[in-house]
Amino acid sequence: MTEEEIEKLIASYINEHNNKVMADFEGYSPGEMHKIIYHAFSDNSPVQLKELTDTEYRKVPLLNQIKYLMNVIAEKGELKLTNKGFLPTKVVADIYAQGFIKDFDIEKGISKLYKEADVMSINHTRILLEISGLIKKRNGKLSLTKEGGKIAGNNHLLLKRIITIFGYKFNWAYYDGYGENQIGRLGFAFSLILLHKYGHKKRDSAFYAEKYFKAFPHLYEDNNSSTRFFTSNASERCYSLRTFQRFLDYFGVVSDEFENPWDFVRYITKTNLFDRLFYIAPPGKK
Repeated sequence: MTEEEIEKLIASYINEHNNKVMADFEGYSPGEMHKIIYHAFSDNSPVQLKELTDTEYRKVPLLNQIKYLMNVIAEKGELKLTNKGFLPTKVVADIYAQGFIKDFDIEKGISKLYKEADVMSINHTRILLEISGLIKKRNGKLSLTKEGGKIAGNNHLLLKRIITIFGYKFNWAYYDGYGENQIGRLGFAFSLILLHKYGHKKRDSAFYAEKYFKAFPHLYEDNNSSTRFFTSNASERCYSLRTFQRFLDYFGVVSDEFENPWDFVRYITKTNLFDRLFYIAPPGKK
């Protein structure tokens, strides 16, 4: 066999493997999964973002909270931060009062609203804007970047930027005590595929966790006894918390129900906005 023939044989084998239907990937091939994991929303990905109407964009909580903060910064020209680099308390109170994303503990009087760190979604908002390059921090003050000024009025581009940055650059391990691992964040677009396929019916979050860890079994072993909530199913709880409560719920695309707010059992359904926002191509169709 010549060297050229060997190269063709290897190329044929790789192509066959990349296009093989995988049950653990919900029928998607390894080649398709590579696009889903690393290039969600790109032209060749099975997962795409669709454009919404202005009315529908107003139903995306995190988008509107981000737009509100950008507008505050734009009106002031520069927004002075606290000595520790956080948003001023008055600005935090003003953002929270708009009602974009409510905090359970604050609403129930368990904790009080005072500073940025008291409201996770507002803290996330500032961080996402910074790492997305839409605002910049200089001499303890925030201001819009040139790109931020241009994109602020385009709901589609702004939402695509925010959800992409959230999926690929934001640290999903903030605050949760499960350790620095990639649970939920790695293959976040695969969770969108699962919801597209199964989210029409109310299902326990463990249903989605089981399917997620079939696709990414190495992540299930990413816990150790030093983590705060270490139990036999800590990985499943971590996945549920990060994926549903602290990601998709922020974008208004899931309904997250529970019997006890401190219980890790959640019941998930996709909202009407989910199918309006996401296009999911069937396996082998992209």
